[in-house]
Amino acid sequence: MPELVALDLPGGPGFVDALRAVWDTGDAAAPLDPRLPRPARESLLDALRPSRIVASDGGQHRLTGGLPVDEGDALVVATSGSSGQPKGVVLTHDALLASAHGTSERLGIDPARHSWLACLPLAHVGGLSVVTRSLLTGTPLTVLPGFDADTVEALGRSKDVTHVSLVTSALNRLDPSVFTRILLGGSRPPADLPDNAVTTYGMTETGSGVIYDGVPLDDVEVAIAHFGKGGGGDGGGGDGSDGGDDEGEILLRAPMLMRCYRDGTTGRLMGPDGTSSWFATGDAGFLTGAGTLSVVGRIADMITTGGEKVWPDQVERVLSSHRYVEEVAVWKRSDPEWGERVVAWVVATETSPNVEELQELVASTIAPWAAPKEVVFATELPRTASGKIKRAELR
Repeated sequence: MPELVALDLPGGPGFVDALRAVWDTGDAAAPLDPRLPRPARESLLDALRPSRIVASDGGQHRLTGGLPVDEGDALVVATSGSSGQPKGVVLTHDALLASAHGTSERLGIDPARHSWLACLPLAHVGGLSVVTRSLLTGTPLTVLPGFDADTVEALGRSKDVTHVSLVTSALNRLDPSVFTRILLGGSRPPADLPDNAVTTYGMTETGSGVIYDGVPLDDVEVAIAHFGKGGGGDGGGGDGSDGGDDEGEILLRAPMLMRCYRDGTTGRLMGPDGTSSWFATGDAGFLTGAGTLSVVGRIADMITTGGEKVWPDQVERVLSSHRYVEEVAVWKRSDPEWGERVVAWVVATETSPNVEELQELVASTIAPWAAPKEVVFATELPRTASGKIKRAELR
């Protein structure tokens, strides 16, 4: 049976060659993050159960306890999801092909004129999908070992690359106009989004972004499991657009979806059409009158304060619009009176914002109960490699 091969390699041509070699033998690849400390690396290997590993010195080593993969499996990509424990997402060659063509068609990619730059970690789907998309469509590709703003901007300015995937923290460090198109995912987009940037919604389980600027790619279906009808809670709207009764858990059905997790579970549930082919994302959102998808946040992140529901992402969007707020993260702390209280961790510009002014901004934009009852000033925020806030590490 086909094997799972772990790739313990930095980004670069060597990684691409190793991935091709694994696929040529009919096996599946599991990219590892070279930055992981030993305990995290061992925990990940225990979860993924590869049969052999390709090391940075070019050697291959057999591992004990490896589990095979199915015919047609291409990748097993690690994700921690909401649990914090590593899980393996199994993506097939058919799913990768659907993702590559869906993205390329939406962006109008022409391999004769365009080229991709991969500069995000290849152990995560945001960076890895750039590589697989290029390989499967024959689009020229440049792979860097990591993100360096000067190097990335220079490549764009030289026109050696035209398209790139970034996260917001990376976008803020370079001139975006040097690229033809930027795919932006991983975290909340900036308020002043460049004209050539496309916001994407997706996850490891969807093989990369499947919703572009709120509009699904071709063959991608979106449904909402309304709260109170199998969803997670009775959330409210915010940031100027209220999902109301139409808000609920986002369900997706698409050819890009994973086959299963490494443990065999699928994450599928019964959708509105009575079939069990839908994937429950764990995110809350609603469909606007124009048919676009608006995402309000992770259901598990919802804060309940004084019986009212608050979405951290919405509060973060409002606070980030303040002129003296450089970065912000919102989470909760236990409160004897309110059950949970909204707390904002703020990285200020050179001038610190007034706490009461921040509270009033949220109260007047979303709702009084959404205003942070506590503001903590910090020098930096804990983030994942894809730029997402590590809420569990906020203290």
